[in-house]
Amino acid sequence: MKDPKKAKNELSRRKFIKRTALTAGAITIVPRFVLGKGFVAPSDKINLGFIGLGKQTSGLARAFTENTNAQIVAGSDVWSTKNEWFKGHVEKIYADKRKQSGYNGVSTTGDYKALLARPDIDAVIIATPDHWHAIQAIAAMKSGKDVYCEKPMTLTIKEGIDMVSTTKKTGAVLQVGSMQRSWQKFQKAIELVSKGYIGEVSKVLVNVGDPAIPFNMETEPTPKEVDWNTWCGPAPLLPYNNRLSPPTSDGFFPDWRKFNETGGGILTDWGAHMFDIAQWALGMDRSGPVRFEPPTDKNAVRGMKMIYENGIEMIHEDFGRGWGVRFIGSEGNLDISRSYLETDPPTILTAELEASKTILDESRGNHYQNWIDAIKNRSQPICDVEIGHRSASVGNICNIAYQLGRPLDWNPEIEKFIGDKEANKMKKRKYRKF
Repeated sequence: MKDPKKAKNELSRRKFIKRTALTAGAITIVPRFVLGKGFVAPSDKINLGFIGLGKQTSGLARAFTENTNAQIVAGSDVWSTKNEWFKGHVEKIYADKRKQSGYNGVSTTGDYKALLARPDIDAVIIATPDHWHAIQAIAAMKSGKDVYCEKPMTLTIKEGIDMVSTTKKTGAVLQVGSMQRSWQKFQKAIELVSKGYIGEVSKVLVNVGDPAIPFNMETEPTPKEVDWNTWCGPAPLLPYNNRLSPPTSDGFFPDWRKFNETGGGILTDWGAHMFDIAQWALGMDRSGPVRFEPPTDKNAVRGMKMIYENGIEMIHEDFGRGWGVRFIGSEGNLDISRSYLETDPPTILTAELEASKTILDESRGNHYQNWIDAIKNRSQPICDVEIGHRSASVGNICNIAYQLGRPLDWNPEIEKFIGDKEANKMKKRKYRKF
């Protein structure tokens, strides 16, 4: 006898498919949740929604429209003007490309929960300020969506733990926006370091920006176009300032990244990129340092020493070449950033890589399509949730150690500080009710 529950689900699927196909003007794409987890028709096009439509979204929208076989159908922001801009921006791209037959355009909303409730949206891109990432990503996964989350993935260690747990429970595919992992330049650097071309690594220097500071900006009139209470959301209700969240007309990256109420400083903003590369090369993607030693000068914004269990030291240090990473090995050094890849001696860089050792080029340079492929295949993307969490945790722990001004012993297996109750309390924050 047929299982009544299965029969009911089968009937619901058939009804939905029939209704979707017959609805005049509707997007004729059947969401994955209707057909069952893991089912992807050959012609399937993943429907995407964007949450957070600020400065970063301009490039992301173009990346997903031009470099993937997905399509953007919705957006959400607490700025009404950003919703209007996003709709025009995306629809113009599609109009220029003239490749979306039957495409019905973009709808927008000021409430991201309304976007998540839409059954025709398969996956979401979260590009809000850091203090919103975990809440929105977890809600998205629980609503059956896959997630692309901008870096740093989380503002606190506990948020990362919760996101890893939710991903496992829901089976969602989560990609973190650490796109350097998909660039061949960084992949070659990883190959050279991880496979011993510079010898045994003893030290890694990582130059990124300053730790987070308390909010200290002057109060300005709040624009009528923004729901400021919701923008602050789980963070304290901060005074509005143009530099904290600029209107669409202003072209700069906002300063919410600098403040510990809404970000982790440029330490985590760029650290999510560069600590990530260091962790990858050292084989620590799912672990991390076991000791964090801040400089003795409590006003210092560089000098944090991070020590791995195998004795390798990673130091937050300006080695004079901009944001980047320097690997120091027994046979030579390697410097890597977005603008250079160099080795000392130079012959290391020109050495022919052994074919049997090649483990890279997994995403063929397209970080965005890598996620879309993972959604269709129900596989892990190149920067999954655990990797994003561990890279973010390095920066988050650095901020805690800089703030406390004392060495911290960290157990990456149980994700707790050893013998330090105050530090353990700082693994999470209390969300504001709003």
